[in-house]
Order: sequence, then structure tokens, then C-alpha cells
Amino acid sequence: MTGHRLTPKAEMGEEAAVVAAQSPTALKWWFAVEMRRMRDGKGLSREDAARAIKGSVQGVGHIEAGRSLPKPLELDKLLELYDQSERAEFFQDLRDRAKRGKDWWIGFGPSVRSYFNLFLGLESSSPQIEGWDALVPPGLFQTPDYAEGVIRAGYADVPAAADTGNGIRQLVDLRMARQREVLEREHPAKVWRVIDEAALRRVVGGPEVTKAQLHHLADLAERPNVDVQVVPLDAGAHTGTEGTFTLVSAPPELENYPGCVYVETLVKGYYYEEPEEITRYRNALTRLRVQATKPEDSPAFIRQLAKDL
Repeated sequence: MTGHRLTPKAEMGEEAAVVAAQSPTALKWWFAVEMRRMRDGKGLSREDAARAIKGSVQGVGHIEAGRSLPKPLELDKLLELYDQSERAEFFQDLRDRAKRGKDWWIGFGPSVRSYFNLFLGLESSSPQIEGWDALVPPGLFQTPDYAEGVIRAGYADVPAAADTGNGIRQLVDLRMARQREVLEREHPAKVWRVIDEAALRRVVGGPEVTKAQLHHLADLAERPNVDVQVVPLDAGAHTGTEGTFTLVSAPPELENYPGCVYVETLVKGYYYEEPEEITRYRNALTRLRVQATKPEDSPAFIRQLAKDL
């Protein structure tokens, strides 16, 4: 497989790139990360920050973990301590927005795992979502029938109370709602996924369900805001053998925040935000893109897989 230029087939316009992040959960996370980085950048401790606001070290820790927000005067004091007073208007606005509104998934109740709340907020507020899928197409691209097959298999060992028809249906509905929030909003996110061919050949829910899923994926790959690449089986071993991951970009207004990487296991989700961690995952994704089909060739490649079923 020959290499190719690593550029999306459609660049986001300025209007589409600016996303009004309305998820309080995501806004608190971004606020917390920025506050922590500003303090670290000045070489100050949480004790120093606590003294500046006449508060406790624990209280500063809650702010930097996104569990609480500082009061307006406390925020001004912290920004002064970090030599960032010129950004006071921005941070006060970010704080106010984090206190308002409601996360879109609240109505789904217990079907949303606690560690997944943050990812839902980041995903629905991000202008660009990229990643590698080793086992199945990503949830954002799944049809309802295919999603049900994936979820039923994944929840096979969950107690019966959580594995009833209603419970599975709610999880499928949540996945479909995610698609609307990301792909169907006024300015949809740019989504770029690299998928292993083995994931597309795996039959889920029966041949007809899988075939419909492949045609749906090929249709999505033709959208201007979606790029899909497939790493063919003959690529052999590659950097994606370690498992699936997602890179989520922050809105442009958060110019100092590089985004984060999300990795999910059977019991927990992990968020990697340090620059060197993000770079390692991005380098792995770049190598996978080089081994994969070109975005413009992927729809035909995927439709051929559907014919082979």
C-alpha cells in the first residue's frame, strides 16, 4: 500500500471550526486543565494558590480536578498570581458558561457509565475527532441494528437487570443520540477514523446487518466532514495492535489546550492530556494512515467488502 498526503478531503471552514461548547462537564474539564497548567507554568504549588485565595489546598485541588469552580473574586486572584490577568474576561466567561446549561445525555440516566460522561461532553463540543478502531466501526458510525449486536455482545456478562431489552435499547438510543450531537449538529464535527479491515469483515448481528453497516459506512465516508481509511489485512502487524483510541480536539477558543486522548477498557475510561502522551498517540495514528487506503478510495473498498459477504 503506497503512502499518501495526510490531509482531510475537506478542510473545515472558519465558521464550522468554531464550536460553541455547551457541555458543562466539558467546560469544567477544560477550565480545570487550564488552571492547573497556568499554576505549573509558574512553578507554584497548590499551597501557593490556596494562600492567594485564602482557601484550602483541597479546594484548589477540586478546582483543578473539575469538581468545582472558583468564585469570581477567587478566579481574579488566581489569574493575578499566574500573571494571566489579561485573560480574566475569557476565564470569567468560561466559568459562567460552565455553571449554566445541562449536558444533553442527562435523560439517559444510569445507561451512561460514570467515566463516560466526560467523553460525551468532549465529543459533542469538539471541532475534530480522530482515532483508530481495531475491532468494530466506531459508535458514531454504527447503524441501530449493528449497534445493538455490538452492545448485546459486550454486555453479555452484565447482570440481567441491566441486560434487559429496555436496557439494551436505551444504550442503542444513546449511541444514536451521540451521532446526532456530533454529525448532525449545525456545524458538524470533522471526524476522521482509521479502521482495521478485520473489524469490517467481522459479522455482527448476521450478514444482512453487517452488509447494511458497511454500506452505511461507505455513505458516511463520502460526506465532506467525514474521512474513513481502512488498514488492509496485508499490512501485517502495525502500531494499532495495542487497541482502539480517540483523539479529541478542543474548540479554537481554548488555544492553549491541545485536546486529549481517550482510551476505554472493560471497566474504565482513561484520559491522556499531557503533550508527550498526545504526541505518542498522534504519531501512531499517522503511521496507520500511511498504511491505510486513501480517504477517497475507502467508499469503494468498503462496498467491495459488503459484496464479499
